[in-house]
Amino acid sequence: MREDITNWMDRRSVLKATGAAGLVSLAGCVSTTDDEGNGNGNGNGNGDDGNGNGNGDGGSDDPYTIGMVDALTGSLSAFGERNQRGKDLALERVNDAGIDGRELDIVVEDSEGQSQGGVSAAQKLVNQDSVPFLIGAVGSGVSLAIYESVIEGTDVVQLSQNSTGLNLTEFPGLLRMSPTGRTQSVALADIIEEDGYDEVAITYVNNDYGQSLTDAFVEAYDGEVVYNTPHDQEQQSYSSVVSEMDGSGADAWLFVTYQAEFATMVNEAFSSGYEAQLYGADSVSGDNVLENTPEGSMDGMKIVVPSAPVEQENYQEFASAFESEYGEQPTAWSAYAYDCVVTAALSIQAADEFTGAALQETVRDVTRPEGEQVTTFEAASQILADGGGPSDVDYQGVSGPIDFDENGDPVGFLQILTVEDHDYVGTGFIES
Repeated sequence: MREDITNWMDRRSVLKATGAAGLVSLAGCVSTTDDEGNGNGNGNGNGDDGNGNGNGDGGSDDPYTIGMVDALTGSLSAFGERNQRGKDLALERVNDAGIDGRELDIVVEDSEGQSQGGVSAAQKLVNQDSVPFLIGAVGSGVSLAIYESVIEGTDVVQLSQNSTGLNLTEFPGLLRMSPTGRTQSVALADIIEEDGYDEVAITYVNNDYGQSLTDAFVEAYDGEVVYNTPHDQEQQSYSSVVSEMDGSGADAWLFVTYQAEFATMVNEAFSSGYEAQLYGADSVSGDNVLENTPEGSMDGMKIVVPSAPVEQENYQEFASAFESEYGEQPTAWSAYAYDCVVTAALSIQAADEFTGAALQETVRDVTRPEGEQVTTFEAASQILADGGGPSDVDYQGVSGPIDFDENGDPVGFLQILTVEDHDYVGTGFIES
């Protein structure tokens, strides 16, 4: 099994020191529509006459309406804030250019960071709003619950903006913009080994995301895992978890959890005087953690996060526009949400009609390398307007080349962040 992983990603040659600036989480206000409705229907159109409001509807100038399930509240809300800003910037650019003279509208519903909330939000969007394209969700377990409860068996396209859980690879009908977490797990195993630790204690959030990344780490790690225990979300205290990690004797601690939970653990470990080298998956990093933990409590911690190709011109242009609009640098999560919107818009323009079945035929092709490489919606849209088909376009996203494989997974980039002076500093890149 180890050979399979190392063949897939050259473990000893992937780390490239760069000194790039760390990624910064976002804050801001977002708006939603009312979360109501239930049922599990097969809605896949969005039309005035119930037969689709799309490219073959006789010249309607109404907006194309798609849906988005995001974590606007709950323990994953920091990701939702980032997503909304990336979504809004992309939507502005799409509508400036237009989709064959029409605008794009996105109805946003809140998952509250939970599977049931995500399912209810998706049911409302699919069954009541009849969206044929759904962006969602953040948590891997939420995305999978939506797919299995609402999307599977319909023609609706589902494209997750943030889910990295390994198990999603087993559901090729569920596309995602962020790379599989397997890359994170293998990279963390490499880093911990190269730092000289042959024992590690792990705690992970008790859901698909936490379990799958932890299992992949255990498989990739050559040392001994002396503590490997899940924890539930949104607990007031995790003192027993950190006490048990300290009691395991491991000098390296790995956290695969969310920001709020991790901040609580850091505070309790620091106040108890526990000392260990800390490591984390992407979901433990963010301004919320820095703001809610004491100075010095995480210094030296290393975190592996999905990253955009920050040296590419289209990302730099996106980052400049983002900072001008919001006063902050974007994160990779903002870039993923941005690219979800652009990919949806291109799929709509390339399709024969605005239905789920038609969008299923175009959503993968507009990012594949067979077409002409373009880095903006406007340039890709022009190819389609000039008579090109979906296979004539290769949209290179601000998050990377995308190019969904047969499992619905994209090409991905990762960045290594190190906590220095209670801030995140980029110290390396990993290309998968």
